[in-house]
Formats: sequence, structure tokens, C-alpha cells
Amino acid sequence: MKKIIILASGNGTNAQSIMDRFVDSNSIQVSLILSNKPQAYVLERARLAGIPAMSFNRFAFAKAGQIQSILNQEQPDLIVLAGFLWKIPSFLIEDHPDKIINIHPALLPHYGGKGMYGMNVHRSVIENKEQKSGITIHYVNENYDEGAIIKQATCQIDQNDTAEDLASKIHNLEQQHFAATIEELLK
Repeated sequence: MKKIIILASGNGTNAQSIMDRFVDSNSIQVSLILSNKPQAYVLERARLAGIPAMSFNRFAFAKAGQIQSILNQEQPDLIVLAGFLWKIPSFLIEDHPDKIINIHPALLPHYGGKGMYGMNVHRSVIENKEQKSGITIHYVNENYDEGAIIKQATCQIDQNDTAEDLASKIHNLEQQHFAATIEELLK
């Protein structure tokens, strides 16, 4: 059985689609959900799905210790960042080479880097009058949004689209492609 650990910071809609994709799988399971926010709704989603979950603080994450021990003990086949906003410490990347992936709400290398997440990205894309945007699923390295690209999917931006309209289009792409790409990676 291949194991996925999800790291998330918020509501957990991408985590939910991943959990739903593999709920009846005989070969892939979401074994644990970790969040850096104790009030994040993703923890409730995990509870409702019967998946172990826990929250942690910055110290437990940034220093070699608790989270590193958990990840090393679990030996996941893939660590998935689903709306997780903290930078991954280099020791975790070294412990799990080419096993940590992220989804970014833009077509990297554009609109990536520190502070470029969520509505910050969508507002920038709209302000720059781009004609298309999309998602990038990529491996995580020591720099924000600079890991090797696994998959990109695009959407058109209409002339009258707002940042909120774009966010909705991007969310649809995430729901369509993220869990499917994870499944392809784990085959």
C-alpha cells in the first residue's frame, strides 16, 4: 500500500479531493494529515474521513525533531502540500528526495515565490492583464516554487474576469488535476 501524507494550512478542499480519490483504493491511501494551524478545517475533514491528523507549531516543524520523526517513521511514498504555506526545511527535503510535491495557483515560473499564494497570485495575474493562467504541480526544493515541474494545466482569462473569477477557475483546475496527478506519480 502506497502512503500519502498531506500537509495543509486551511480549509482543505484539495486535501478532501485527494482523500476522496483514494478512499476505496487498494493500492494508495492517505495515511496522515498534518496542519500548522490547530483550527484549520482540514483537520475536521480528516476526522470525518477517519484519517489520523494533528497540528504542530513552527518549532516542531522548523527544527529537526517531532515532524521529521513522524515523517521518517511513516515512510510516505509522497508528501503532498495542499495549501500549505510554510517553507519546507532543507532537512525534510533531504530526508524525502523527490517525494514532496506542491500545487501552485499559477503557471510557474511566473507568479511564484515568497508571498505569492492564493488571492495574491490571482490579483497579480489580473493586474498584469494576462490572457491565461493555470496551475503548476511541482516537486519541492529549497526555494519557493522552483522545483521541477510535474504538470501544468491552463485556463483562459476573459477580459472582464476579476481575481475572484480567476480563483474559481483555478480551483476547478486543482480539483480536476491534483489527485489524478498524484495517482499517476504513485503508479
